[in-house]
Amino acid sequence: MNTITAAITAVGAYVPDFVLSNKVLETMVDTNDEWITTRTGIKERRILKDADKGTSFLAIKAAQDLIAKANIDPLEIDMIIMATATADMPVASTGVYVATEIGATNAFAYDLQAACSSFLYGMSTAAAYVQSGRYKKVLLIGADKMSSIVDYTDRSTCIIFGDGAGAVLFEPNYEGLGLQDEYLRSDGVGRDFLKIPAGGSLIPTTEETVKNRQHNIIQDGKTVFKYAVTNMADASELILKRNNLTNEDVNWLVPHQANKRIIDATASRMNLEDSKVLMNIERYGNTTSATLPLVLSDFEHQFKKGDNIIFAAFGGGFTWGSIYLKWAYDKK
Repeated sequence: MNTITAAITAVGAYVPDFVLSNKVLETMVDTNDEWITTRTGIKERRILKDADKGTSFLAIKAAQDLIAKANIDPLEIDMIIMATATADMPVASTGVYVATEIGATNAFAYDLQAACSSFLYGMSTAAAYVQSGRYKKVLLIGADKMSSIVDYTDRSTCIIFGDGAGAVLFEPNYEGLGLQDEYLRSDGVGRDFLKIPAGGSLIPTTEETVKNRQHNIIQDGKTVFKYAVTNMADASELILKRNNLTNEDVNWLVPHQANKRIIDATASRMNLEDSKVLMNIERYGNTTSATLPLVLSDFEHQFKKGDNIIFAAFGGGFTWGSIYLKWAYDKK
């Protein structure tokens, strides 16, 4: 085959050492382990405690893990897409800094922000660059230090989020493997339901905005949950129908790890058995841009060449979608 498809050829990941368990959260806010577990599926999350380290630190570690495992020369990387909702700073791209720090000095880099759908959108972007024939090695990193924007007095959000990073390498494939199809959508109706109100051009930083905690993430949980359940499930079902896939054809579902109930609803719509639904939410919580690659890293040893994998995500904005990908290698 002469047609170029874009396949994932390597995976890397990193999570911080510090574990914030539900039991610890019980001492911080009015909540308990049973309540958190039954409503979210989360038992613990990782937190980057170092005050002088940002999202770039997580991203660098994940990229270095991939580079070491795949035994590639960073100088061969053509471009880097940094999927994140928690850039190190508003101006000066985090991805550019990460590229330099890992030695990928021949690459150009930039940040991509679509909230919890950032990595999913990044997969589409990375694949398009590879399929164009212009670039051979595109490194996609999903990383977020969510603890930097969480208000740990707000029990509706502090129980959900954690810190982490994952990375994948996209390369050309001539066997028809890799990204097959995508269905990506967005709707600005979600702007008011999941956001950080201040710190942007609309509401610049002032002493008042800091005092009012307007630089922390806030969400209308019930509304976000309703939209997420409907749209993640719809997108996943549509991608199956469009590619004439049945539940038997799907080997794995890799869903965004926001809430176990959302994942269960998506899997139910696809009529998938539990063994095909990959989850690590109980250990990491919602790491936003890092959830999908962290799942890939944790379950990479189970994937076989040719496996049909469905990715699904939903994020603030609102942003959502599903991607159908054929896995390209057996882990050695």
